[in-house]
Amino acid sequence: MKTIKFYTLGCKVNQYDSQSIRERFLARGFKEIFDDRKPDYFLINTCSVTSNADQKSRNIIRGCIKVNPQARLVVTGCLGEKDRQALSAVKGIDYIINKTFFPDGISTFCGHTRAFLKVQDGCDNFCAYCKVPLVRGRSRSRAVEVIVNEAKQLVKAGYKEIVLTGICLGSYGKDLHPKLTMVDLLKKLEIIAGLCRIRLSSIEAKDVSSALIARMATSKKLCRHLHIPMQSGDDRILKLMQRRDSMKTYIQLIKNIKNKIKGVGITTDVIVGFPGETDQAFEHTLQLLKAVEPLRVHFFPYSARSGTPAFLMPRKVSPDKIKKRIKLAQTLVNKLSGRYLRRLCDKKIEILFEGRSRKYPEFYEGYSDSYIKVISRFKGTAANRIVSLKVKKIIDDSLIVAG
Repeated sequence: MKTIKFYTLGCKVNQYDSQSIRERFLARGFKEIFDDRKPDYFLINTCSVTSNADQKSRNIIRGCIKVNPQARLVVTGCLGEKDRQALSAVKGIDYIINKTFFPDGISTFCGHTRAFLKVQDGCDNFCAYCKVPLVRGRSRSRAVEVIVNEAKQLVKAGYKEIVLTGICLGSYGKDLHPKLTMVDLLKKLEIIAGLCRIRLSSIEAKDVSSALIARMATSKKLCRHLHIPMQSGDDRILKLMQRRDSMKTYIQLIKNIKNKIKGVGITTDVIVGFPGETDQAFEHTLQLLKAVEPLRVHFFPYSARSGTPAFLMPRKVSPDKIKKRIKLAQTLVNKLSGRYLRRLCDKKIEILFEGRSRKYPEFYEGYSDSYIKVISRFKGTAANRIVSLKVKKIIDDSLIVAG
């Protein structure tokens, strides 16, 4: 029996894609290995969203070649799409395969308590800093019937929560005939027996419709959590980024969401150090964070990507200044997050527990529907259980202890 080892870098879509590929190999008699044994095949699903992701992908490729030069090495994913010619010259890479070669479709989700379900791929936004549309292509939606059937299979496999994911999730259905919306899809998924939670991954502000907000406010299954990238709080920088938001419209949207959906958790992305980002522009981002009070923020140092409009823009920000800005912004977010969490003390929340906490091994760890990380002690096992518990205390402005 041939053995194979998988490596996945990047986003939830890539993780879904790896599971889809994994099932194709296993169905053909391959055995997956997870330990230090030398496999017959390596499959590396690469990422190219930043220069750091490029480097990580290349490092793993080189590491696999070094560990077992006799193994067949398969490369797929965004770096394979972007740098096919350069990778083709690397001795030890046997196959560089387009992701579209592998059909979508999964029946389980290896190593996860929550299953990611891809409903859409590609992007039509063409932000000035982003290379994803160049390697993933234009937006493409999967058929409702296919998604629903896949969700039923995942529920049958024991998954209580499904995370809907896509490169531009809010574009779902715009290319279908007839056109559909995310709300149309959610209505079909919510009636699946045994499915307890539906979570949306990242969605653009322009795609958060009043209908979606209303659905989330009344749904018994749709998680009260929205990850809405803001990228910057400065209108001039947003314009350079070719984003369609403004500071004012973003704040108004979040206020509307919080007014309509009680207890909603807002998370977001911020790019720090975009070309031309002055101290004043960064201060505007801090002001926006204060107005929004996000639960969590992913800060990305600007990464120059060749082939994008931003690559040729002048007035680059120094790496040292970017690091200082990220540290300052993260300190602010920690305070804002702690403020949000302290409002929950002595209140009950429902948590889907995933397993033992790595940092606190005597506790089980999981997430509320609003995407708050929670730890709690249990007798026996709590993995893959949804439990209602009272909040006892907050740790490091980021973690709740319940019981």
